[in-house]
Parts: sequence; C-alpha cells; structure tokens
Amino acid sequence: MSEEPKARPWWTPPGLSGPLGRSVRGDVVAGLTVWAVLVPESIAYATIAGVPPIIGLYAAPVALLLYALLGSSRQLVVGPMSSTALLSGTVVAGLAAGTDEAVAFTIGLALVAGTIALVAGLLRLGFVASFISEPVLKGFVIGLALTIIVGQLPKLAGSPGGEGEFPGKLWGFLTGLGQVDALTLAMGSVALVVLLLLKRFLPLVPASLVVVVLSIAATWTLGLDRSGLAIVGPLPSGLPSVGLPDLAWSDYASLVAGGAAIALVGFAEGLGAARTYAAKSGDRIDTDRELLGLGGANLASGLCSGMVVNGSLSKTAVNGAAGARSQVSGLTAALLTVLTLLFLTGLFEKLPEAVLAAVVIAAVIDLVDVSALRSLYRLTTPALRDVYGLAARTDFLAALAALLGVLLLGTLPGLVVGVVMSLLLLLRRSSRPHVAELGRVRGPGERPRWVDAEREAAAEPEPGARVLRVEGGLYFANSEYVHDRVVDTARSTDASGVVLDLRAVPFVDATAARMLDRLADDVAVHGAHLYLARDLGQVRDMLQFPGPMYPSVEEAVRAARGRMDREDGAGGRSP
Repeated sequence: MSEEPKARPWWTPPGLSGPLGRSVRGDVVAGLTVWAVLVPESIAYATIAGVPPIIGLYAAPVALLLYALLGSSRQLVVGPMSSTALLSGTVVAGLAAGTDEAVAFTIGLALVAGTIALVAGLLRLGFVASFISEPVLKGFVIGLALTIIVGQLPKLAGSPGGEGEFPGKLWGFLTGLGQVDALTLAMGSVALVVLLLLKRFLPLVPASLVVVVLSIAATWTLGLDRSGLAIVGPLPSGLPSVGLPDLAWSDYASLVAGGAAIALVGFAEGLGAARTYAAKSGDRIDTDRELLGLGGANLASGLCSGMVVNGSLSKTAVNGAAGARSQVSGLTAALLTVLTLLFLTGLFEKLPEAVLAAVVIAAVIDLVDVSALRSLYRLTTPALRDVYGLAARTDFLAALAALLGVLLLGTLPGLVVGVVMSLLLLLRRSSRPHVAELGRVRGPGERPRWVDAEREAAAEPEPGARVLRVEGGLYFANSEYVHDRVVDTARSTDASGVVLDLRAVPFVDATAARMLDRLADDVAVHGAHLYLARDLGQVRDMLQFPGPMYPSVEEAVRAARGRMDREDGAGGRSP
C-alpha cells in the first residue's frame, strides 16, 4: 500500500518546492534572462523614483531572495517597478528637500511599505486585494503609464520638462520643444525604436540589455558624452550598507499613508502577475503568503539601502517564457545582480540618460491598454444600456475615474478616486437590481423553460399572468425599488396573477423580508394575486409570506391559471 504524500510544512518555500531538482538548468537559464532585463530596468526605475540609479540595483537581489523564501509563486519576479516607483517618487517629493533626503525617505518608504505588508500577511488580510477591482486597477495602471511616459519625454529629447501632474508635465514638454537637443533626441529615438522592434519581432531577446550595451559602446567609442550627451555617470561599486536610514520616528509616521498605498498597489499588481502564471502550471497562489513575500522583499530592500519593490508582470513573462519552473531562476538573477554590483557597475557609467528614458517608455507603453477600456465600455447587454445608459457601464466608469484621477490629481488621489467610484457604482447597481420579465420557451421533447423575454425572441408570455425574476440579493437599499417594479406590473396590466421567481435571490435581509410579506396585499389592491416561486433556503427562513410557496415557476403559473379560470367561472376578475 503506497503512502499518502505528506503535507508540506507551512514554512517550506512554495516557490522552491516541486520541480526543484528536475529543472535546475532551465531555471538557471531563465535567471540569466531575467538578470539581463532586471539590471537596466532597475537603474531606470530608480530615476522615476527620483533617486540615484544605484538605489534600484541595491533593491533587486535581496528582494528576489526574500520573495523566494516567503512568497507562493514559482515564477513571479520581484524588483523595482514603474508603478510603485512613481508612487514612491510622488510621496518622497513632498517630504525631501534634496537628493540625500530623497534617498533616506525612499529607503524609509520601502521599510514602511514592507512592514505594513508583512503585518497584513501575518493577520491573514490577503482578501483586501478584492477591494481593488480589475477595472479600477486597469485604469490606474493606464494613468500611471501615461504619467511615466510624459515624464520621460524631456529626458528622451533633451528638452525642459514641466512640473506637477500629467497636464503640467505635458504642457512643459510641449512648450520646451524649441530647446530639444538633437544628439539626445537622436540617441533616445533610435534606442526606443530598436527596443520596440526587438520586443515585437524577437521577444526572447533581452532587448533592454542589448540596447543598453550598444548605447554604452557607442558613447564610449565616439565620445558622445564630450559632445553634450547626458550620461548616468559614476555608479558606486560594491554591496550596499545594511541598516536604517537617518530618519526620525516622525518621518516614518509621515510615510505611513504612502506606504499603505504602495503596499496595496504593489500587492494587487504582483498578485495579478502571480495568478496569471500559476493558472498556466496548475499552481495555487496563497494571498496571505504573497503579502508576506511582498513585505519581506520590501523590508530587505530598505535595510539594504534599496527602494520599494513589487511583483513585475513584464519580468515574470520573460521568466516564464525562458522556462522557469521554480524560484531558482529568481535566486540566479539575484546572484548575478550581486556580481554586477561588485564588478560591473563601471560599465554603466557611460549609459546615456536618453536610453534610460527609452527603456522606461518601452517597458510601460504596453500598459496603455486602450483596447481593455473599449472592452469594458462594450461589456454590457443592449437591454441594460437601453434602460440605464452610461450608468450601466459601471466597470468602465470606475476604470475611467481611476485613469482621470491619476492624470489630473496624482497617483495616490487617483487610486482613492477609482476605489471610491467603484464602490459607489457597485452600491448604485445593487440598489437597482435587474427585474426581468420571463416568457416560456417550448422545445420538442423538452420541459418548458422560463427565460428573460428581452433576451429570447422565442419566449412566449403567459396569458393572464406576468412572471418576474429578481436578479440579485434583496436588502434595505433595493427592497422598495423591487416592490415598486412588481406593483407597477400589477397596475399596468390586466393580468390576474404576478409570479415572482426568487431563484436568483441569494439572500434577503429583514427589511426585504418585510417588504415581501406585505407585497401580496399591495398587489391585491390592483386586482392581482402574488405567487412566489423557487425560493432558496435562506429566503424561505426569513419570510412570513401568507400564501403558498411554489417549487417551480410552472407550478406557480398553473396555480395562477387555475385561480383565473375559477374567477372567470364566477363572473370575472376579483377586485
């Protein structure tokens, strides 16, 4: 008799279990590929956060190590990311007076965000991800991407840039076009075109590393920096110092709100990437462990003088495409980044800033997903659009609110606007549930089916009776709306019976239960009788309905027809 497999202890790193030992070679190759993308992008994202490029490299190795030990995904790559880098830069810009203070606050922000995520993981608060809906996150990411792109355009063109949010940055760039540096523009444009072409036609090639190496070689060989081309300049070699930044406790307190927002956004974005690749391999993602992984990665990054980090969809895609089966690929990339810090930082001194801007733009341009917004706009049935108009497109409106909030108000207010808008639209939609009028569809050899008459042209109405179905839970906010729809139906027709199908009502509260109890009397005022059909267990428990409850719509309709025949025989419809 074979033994049952032993349960994996909770402390065993899921990302380092399973295929480990059977695919080490593939994981090492994938790690090499991730490193080729991670190094130039980490340098570039540090500039988005408003700190020296080396801060991005400091963050990467320990973040990869801690996530491998604490996280639940086998393929997720953790490191500096554009969205959280921009959030970090926004938070720090309002607190720091100079570069040194900006570095200290950036490191402190990573510590605060890591602590918040770690505590949330220990408290098993992974469910909070559900409070940022996918449409809100999509609009938020598109707004971030557009803000990042417009912020990088002056560096790409060697021209002055604007200040403030998206409109100010865009206006500053447009008004400064007369001061464009031709050499910078040429280098940045060529780099951007090559990056986009390589990503389009040779997706497995580490485009960022190729372009970075070629631009460094061109700058070194032709002496372009002596001709006025701005370069990164000296990067310190060696490992970062370990410890806390020079901040007071009051400084940490001022970072709590920003740290919470970064932890929430980073968690939601990383969780989306982790679930995408877990679904392909049949794995399961533990949201609480993801919080622990994110928290540990950020704490380690802050203690090693790094910036905020989170899971990266683009680098995870590179990792998965290269054949990664476990977090050995992440550990390989971490080791190679350490070797880069020790021996290779001098190679990046001649890296043009315009090329860094091109790397950032190429990395985030795919996030401007206009087709997703179009899909959200169309993701509503014609019947609902006719009834509710634009209000029926709640997901699209939530995404649009987050997008415009980021562009006009900034990253943190934009996220808040998107979440609040999403909740308000959800409340509005739940307070106006769809009340469908049903018709019977008869098929050869089939039992009659009751379907939404607006969706099925073959649906036949029942003579003398109207059949309605409430699609959604009934509670205090929508009970009167449903009451009025049912009473209006009884008032507007000569039907002697109104059948209310409760199969699609998953729950009722006390207010809705009392409404259903008195609904029969209110319908009777208009000369009709109310019949309830297919009630669920909780609905049945809550109701004190005076009349019979029917197990099917067909039986309720049959009862209504029988009453109508009796009333016709007795001389007409009862008052």
